[in-house]
Amino acid sequence: MSIAATAAPLPNTPGRHYHYYDFVMAAYVVILVCADVIGPGKIAQVRLPLIGDFAFGAGVLFFPISYIFGDLLTEVYGYARARRVVWAGFAALAFASFMSWVVVSFPPAPFWHNQEAYEATFGATPRIIAASLLAVWAGEFANSFTLARMKVLTDGKWLWTRFVGSTVIGEAVDSTLFYPIAFLGIWPTAVVVKVALTNYLLKTGWEIVIYPLTRRIVLWLKRVENEDWFDRDTNFTPFSLED
Repeated sequence: MSIAATAAPLPNTPGRHYHYYDFVMAAYVVILVCADVIGPGKIAQVRLPLIGDFAFGAGVLFFPISYIFGDLLTEVYGYARARRVVWAGFAALAFASFMSWVVVSFPPAPFWHNQEAYEATFGATPRIIAASLLAVWAGEFANSFTLARMKVLTDGKWLWTRFVGSTVIGEAVDSTLFYPIAFLGIWPTAVVVKVALTNYLLKTGWEIVIYPLTRRIVLWLKRVENEDWFDRDTNFTPFSLED
């Protein structure tokens, strides 16, 4: 069923103040840092009907939410404003990764006996950190660009197509970069491919499942912000912080 984003597109309105843009940006940054710093430290396992025990990285549960917020930002406020948020998230993730390395590297006090556990949770290697930063940066921009172009091509109709389509592209870029860069040569190639594909399907499927809620939030934001941005004349370079 075709679902239009709004009854009629609202005009682009540059240089104005938004009520919730800053809150959406803060939520995006927090989720991204949590997903990449806290989430990877634990491998969870659940028992599924007909499948049995199923293990997965805990970060898979909430990393896709960063893409949902990226979709919200691009759909409502436009690619340029979403671009600023992606850079803010990238900077926050880089700082959190650096501070994790610094804290892990400090020698523990003789009476503190949790260094090994701390290293297992927060002691990502430089290779994994670099892979994560590159994958997040490229994946988020691919997601935002795809959604912005699809919105113009569909004249704002069929919201679900661009939310799902942008996630399919963005998560594919993220997974294709992260797992080979981080683990190829360390894990067997077959394992790298299997884990990358499994996590890609989980992350993409999660956004599809949550789409009804996402749609309600998008329509609410458009109404309260009185904004429905179309990137018809946008400069899509990722290397800019201009609105």
